[in-house]
Amino acid sequence: MKALRFSSNRLIFDPQADSPTVPPGEQRIRIRLAGICRTDLELTRGYMNYEGVLGHEFVGEIADTDSPWPKGTRVTGEINAGCGECEYCGKGLARHCPNRSTLGILKRDGCMAEWAVLPRENIYPIPPGVPDETAVFVEPLAASLEIFEQIHIQPEQRICVIGDGKLGLLIALVAAHKQDGNTLLIGHHQKNLDRVSDRLDVTLEKDFDASTRKQWDIVIDATGSSQGLNQAMTLARPRGTIVLKSTMAHAEALDLTPLVIDEITLVGSRCGQFPPALRLLERGVLPLERLIEAVYPLEEAEEAWKRASTPGALKVLLRVGGSE
Repeated sequence: MKALRFSSNRLIFDPQADSPTVPPGEQRIRIRLAGICRTDLELTRGYMNYEGVLGHEFVGEIADTDSPWPKGTRVTGEINAGCGECEYCGKGLARHCPNRSTLGILKRDGCMAEWAVLPRENIYPIPPGVPDETAVFVEPLAASLEIFEQIHIQPEQRICVIGDGKLGLLIALVAAHKQDGNTLLIGHHQKNLDRVSDRLDVTLEKDFDASTRKQWDIVIDATGSSQGLNQAMTLARPRGTIVLKSTMAHAEALDLTPLVIDEITLVGSRCGQFPPALRLLERGVLPLERLIEAVYPLEEAEEAWKRASTPGALKVLLRVGGSE
């Protein structure tokens, strides 16, 4: 099969990679479309010391007859595969299972290939009418919605999102949808901010009104930068909440004294549940097509990676199989 691997600090497009084996209870999926996210980029910079097939955002289809779903059913899948026996798995929190594998991130080959394998309980059919190019956002959309599962945000509370990359824009759209527009997005790229400026307030960081610092109820760091938390601490009001979404290959020393002085709650936030994200996609209320930068065939993955690595780049997709 064709696959994009990361090995020995190199991206490698392999036109003849071995097809994955299918353990009992798991399902082979033919990949149609895969997305490149910031975590993928960080993996190639040393995050998690990962080697293998990359990718965890995908739309695929059932191609085998020994499946709970009819052949040809379009599907996507939650990326964390737990042991099924520990306390976390029992609570539906496989993403915290100490023995988990994670698609394209930890001990499990990813979806930037013709085939991927996941446990059947991780797989979800995609609602009819949701295009592949929208459905490929299920995983980051679920991660965005997870914020609202972790903390209870009152309708009158003000949210500030920092970071206008792929995840930051998506989080800002979700927050504005849930908070009736009571959201500000701060970024560095006017072209990115313009894509969502009809849905929420936006500003370039250099134009930010300094008088509103320490006045935001909820600050969400989606910068992907070690300096994002520093910036968030200047924005959150005393006894406010900071939600940390950034993952980085290399961290830097931080002075966390402001968290103590202002009694700020810090919440780490990672993956989310797929059913709420799929329901929201089915409603078609978020303009996710605006977040697509480009689509490349898998054979041009190295060029796609360069495009995705460009500062300010949005979602770059890899076409693996057919599309609607």
